[in-house]
Amino acid sequence: MKRLVHKMKLQSLIDRTTKSQNMTVAVAAAEDEEVIDAVAMALNRHFGKFVLYGDREQILQLLKQKNYANSDNIQIVHANSAVQAAELAVRAVHSNEAGVLMKGNVPTAALLKAVLNKEYGLRIGKVLSHVAVFEIPGYDRLIIVTDAAMNVSPDLEQKAQIIANAVAVAHAIGIETPKVAPLAAVEIVNPSMPATVDAAALAMMQKRGQIKGCVIDGPLALDNAVSPKAAKHKRIDSEVAGKADILLVPDIEAGNMLYKSLVYFANAKVGAIIAGAKAPIVLTSRADSAESKLYSLALAVCSASK
Repeated sequence: MKRLVHKMKLQSLIDRTTKSQNMTVAVAAAEDEEVIDAVAMALNRHFGKFVLYGDREQILQLLKQKNYANSDNIQIVHANSAVQAAELAVRAVHSNEAGVLMKGNVPTAALLKAVLNKEYGLRIGKVLSHVAVFEIPGYDRLIIVTDAAMNVSPDLEQKAQIIANAVAVAHAIGIETPKVAPLAAVEIVNPSMPATVDAAALAMMQKRGQIKGCVIDGPLALDNAVSPKAAKHKRIDSEVAGKADILLVPDIEAGNMLYKSLVYFANAKVGAIIAGAKAPIVLTSRADSAESKLYSLALAVCSASK
């Protein structure tokens, strides 16, 4: 089964969730058409149960439009505000009533404030990081990009934890020993370019057993991380070069640009979660399609079920 995921598409994540029909997803402020579309699509594929927190009447109206108002796999819990909905959804995950948290029509800051609450939040002492899994036209494998949305300018230790989160997600979707490329502008260590120094240190940390479950080599530029032809042209002899599964970006600016370039220039499909908490968090943007939210849900359920 090793690296079988390279023959799969994001649809394969949805196929895997059929084995997790007992997973419950808590949705914060579910009164959102795209969110309800994603929930309906998930139920059509027979995975997960959903507890929808938010304005009961608005949620019911949206569910009626999708013919899911009487679904046995949906429970509605009324909340007077998006902030209250976020708190109730996070509390449900904290108390193990749900195994996945999903963002609805609530500001990201409000949801994360609840997630980070010391009394009922979901922190478990790890760095929280954004993990995106891309299906890119022309590529024979899924590509993971991290961290494009959470950590602004991570230091070496934070990068090690970000890798660990991404590796756990890779394992959950079937990549047994993911190849990790810490990205930089060049593939040589240059003391004036901190990203290259961190990349080399991360590679050494993996070789010495400080980062487990993967293979790391870097620094690598984007081209020689994902293209065997580019790696060969640069004469880079590496187990990772040209074959990377996980791309570790140096900061949030690089991650944001790479993420959006793949979506808007390459027409890539994507599913993404926040990893490193008690449970996976589906923290999608309002601009994300229902299909993308569905892929993110499937990724979260796969990760929670691992």
